[in-house]
Amino acid sequence: MQSKGKKAFEDDNDNLERSSFLSIEEDLHQYTGLIYDGAFSENQSNFKGDGLTGEEINREEAENKIRYFIGEDRIKEVSSNFENENGRIIVYNFDIHLSNDSSTMISISKKGGHVVEMNNSREIGKSEISEEEAVNRGKEFLDSKSIYNMKETYYMNNNNVLTVNYAYTQNDVIIYPDLIKLKIALDNGEILGFESTNYLNSHKENRELSSVNLPMEEALKRVNPKIQVMGINLAIIPTEYNTEILCWEIKGKIKSEANDSEVENDFLVYINVNNGKEEDILLIVDTPNGTLTV
Repeated sequence: MQSKGKKAFEDDNDNLERSSFLSIEEDLHQYTGLIYDGAFSENQSNFKGDGLTGEEINREEAENKIRYFIGEDRIKEVSSNFENENGRIIVYNFDIHLSNDSSTMISISKKGGHVVEMNNSREIGKSEISEEEAVNRGKEFLDSKSIYNMKETYYMNNNNVLTVNYAYTQNDVIIYPDLIKLKIALDNGEILGFESTNYLNSHKENRELSSVNLPMEEALKRVNPKIQVMGINLAIIPTEYNTEILCWEIKGKIKSEANDSEVENDFLVYINVNNGKEEDILLIVDTPNGTLTV
């Protein structure tokens, strides 16, 4: 879950020093214990299906898609399951018995034959590869399936399974609506999980990007001096109204008092490139296993 700090930051720039960060320091306690699942990782409520391209396929064609996606040499048996709607996508469901004697569930969209979801819950051994190597293997896997220009934005290690969010990029702009989630085993680098609902909802090749009317320097001026800026880049973010906004994404830290000690809290601040409006703020709740890539 991503936590939003809108009340902690005010739009009134004249009162930013006096109001916004005093409010942050007073209200940070309410966010402790929340689990951060990566920026804009929650599915959008209305399904557009921009990435759900292609003609409708039958169940036999869907099975052929599975054999390509998983690898013919890794499959012992394919069992057809029920057809249903997964996130407003009509899918064919299959159970796969693999050559390593583990089982995988996979869903293929009826329209276009896209992999919507895959999950293998086999027992994981001790870690043999690094998180960095796993992230790179995830990129290579996506490339091998002709899903290009994906950038890791967040990852979390849970019992030697690395969950990684990859967002599409266009001209160095991170496009958060086009998100794919992978689960990667750290014992051997196997791709255990795949989830593409957000990507199939939103993905478009060669989006028309709006002009940047607010220079980077001006965007940075809108961030309170108390925040330590760690990085800035352009990003498209989804809104609750199922629209998209091009923003400056500013990554930063701010110190606050908690339990009689000083702690650092990480934020992502999104400034509209057209009107300078603060569109969103995410508070990154740190966990022992979670890492936001900056």
